[in-house]
Amino acid sequence: MVGIAPRILRQIPQELGFRGKTLQYFEQSVAHRLMNLGAMVLMMPTVEKQSLIRRVDIVIADYVDALDALLLQGGADIHPSAYNEEPSELLGPTDPIRDHYELELVRAFAAAGKPVLGICRGMQLINVAFGGTLHQDLIAAHATSTKHFVGELYDEHAHDLRFAEHSWLQSLYANTRTCRVNSIHHQGIKQLGKELVAEAWSSDGVIECIRHSSKNFVLGVQWHPEFHDIRFPDLLPAEPMLQAFLDAARGVSVDRVS
Repeated sequence: MVGIAPRILRQIPQELGFRGKTLQYFEQSVAHRLMNLGAMVLMMPTVEKQSLIRRVDIVIADYVDALDALLLQGGADIHPSAYNEEPSELLGPTDPIRDHYELELVRAFAAAGKPVLGICRGMQLINVAFGGTLHQDLIAAHATSTKHFVGELYDEHAHDLRFAEHSWLQSLYANTRTCRVNSIHHQGIKQLGKELVAEAWSSDGVIECIRHSSKNFVLGVQWHPEFHDIRFPDLLPAEPMLQAFLDAARGVSVDRVS
């Protein structure tokens, strides 16, 4: 039983209907990849102040008790107030309501020893949840001169990836040293959060994977493994990582049932 925190869409194209409404959603690829490996996937709606449900009526602990794992997907930039910085002019669209909700989820699932997997923004959010900071724009911050987001290519844009020697991630992929992954982000990790370790970097030195050194399974990847499909046979296979995530979740499920 894997919970996915939703993206939020407030500016809805007229042709879709829903005038004046808010949509919460996820792109189907990540859910389908998990379902194909035997998981049940559920969306965990966030709550707006103006909604029919009061925010205080939502108890995060109830989600933690009911579910075996948490997945955080990509989306809007994290508002820098979450890591005590002021916004820069290159900051993209943000959603502080989503930020606060997902930060609560990460901390609660991790504290309960339940697996957390963060994808793209989700990796950045894990870093912030444990006290880390972000480059609001990698190129503007001089963290790299290489574009990690090319809008017209989207998930077709890719770069090389280097594993940390003798790391958990490297062992998961049979001691692979380098590979390729997609790249759909303009922000990145500046300072690592407490007890987080880097497991992989792009060729220009941007951190691409983080793991909590003492929690059961708290992992973040900067790329989108759900988009590593048959179109891109040269990219790092998604299944070993997703299977490891679900194996950790199944261990939690057995403990919960017993």
